[in-house]
Amino acid sequence: MAVICKLRPNEDARLLGCLFAWLAGRGAYTVSEVTLGSSGLKVSKIILGCAVYGSPDWYSRVQNEEESIKQIKAAYDAGINTFDTANVYSNGQSEVILGKAIKQENLPRDGIVVMTKVRVCSQSELDLYPLQVFHPVSRNIHEHLDGKATEYADTHRYVNQYGLSRKHIFDAVKKSLERLQLDYIDVLHCQEYDTTTPMHETMKALHDVVQLGWVRYVGMSNCRAWQFHAMQNYAIANHLTPFISMQNDYNLLYREDEKEMLPTLKYFDVGSIPWTSLARGAMVMTLDEQFEQLNDGRIPGGRKDWHNTIINRVEDIALQRNATMTQVAIAWSLGKQYVCALVINAPETLQLLNALGGMTLVLTAAEVQYLEEPYKPQMLRH
Repeated sequence: MAVICKLRPNEDARLLGCLFAWLAGRGAYTVSEVTLGSSGLKVSKIILGCAVYGSPDWYSRVQNEEESIKQIKAAYDAGINTFDTANVYSNGQSEVILGKAIKQENLPRDGIVVMTKVRVCSQSELDLYPLQVFHPVSRNIHEHLDGKATEYADTHRYVNQYGLSRKHIFDAVKKSLERLQLDYIDVLHCQEYDTTTPMHETMKALHDVVQLGWVRYVGMSNCRAWQFHAMQNYAIANHLTPFISMQNDYNLLYREDEKEMLPTLKYFDVGSIPWTSLARGAMVMTLDEQFEQLNDGRIPGGRKDWHNTIINRVEDIALQRNATMTQVAIAWSLGKQYVCALVINAPETLQLLNALGGMTLVLTAAEVQYLEEPYKPQMLRH
């Protein structure tokens, strides 16, 4: 999944000043790298999300192919070596664009890390390649997020074309490799837990695609801690390929993973790479600007008062530190133990540069406490 890095409408001038100050201090576009979990794989602290590449039929803020390729090259030039996509993003077009960018811009395959995902249904065997149409299983991001994809799959003859069965994992990986025009995937994440497939079947299939050389490492995304614990234990006990990473939903407005998931990742020495560090855009605009966008006085996104208190506090610290709200949110996330890196999707390259500035911002203990104090427990989302 993806978090969208969106600028505040009147923030551009101040943002540019912050960016120039950051770049002057660093002397160049440089993104540091970290080891992902207990593996030997090194990924950039900011991972470029590719959910915003493809077609506006999937999501309104998606970039066209030309702009997407330019941004991928700009990200690589800035030091980002890791790119995250999924077979379901724009129904496969995101993978196609990433693959084209790697070829067209001559990105060294041994110097980059390509991540993609499996579980959700994407291209049908009946569709032409490359994708020209969007089949009814997940015509846009909202249907997928609302859980309607399975309903469509069950009624439109997409049996075995989603989930974590051995058949679908093998078929999906082969199709992803075709779209990416690559010989192998560096990290394959399972996009949510599959309650309809036996766990041993999923873990053996993941191990086998690694043994075949199609995939180098495997990871998980969006599941309960007990599910991750069970899958990881099974892999270790049966000498199969274990997970090295977890793409989880974790940010200042949603910290439920601190109770069970993060301690579980700590126990297994698995790297956390959250995909919602900016809380789906809520952390990068002032409340006044969010209300102005709605223009009807509602609380954006049905949030609670304490959510808005945290957003206001992010703005306070941004003003005090001559930073942007995006950078404060990223600094908080990267400052948390066992968070290795962040997946950031940026519809514009300037927004990507904005995010990079958060890597060098270090919050004080008092600032962290100030940001976290209003938080209240809530129901698990996944």
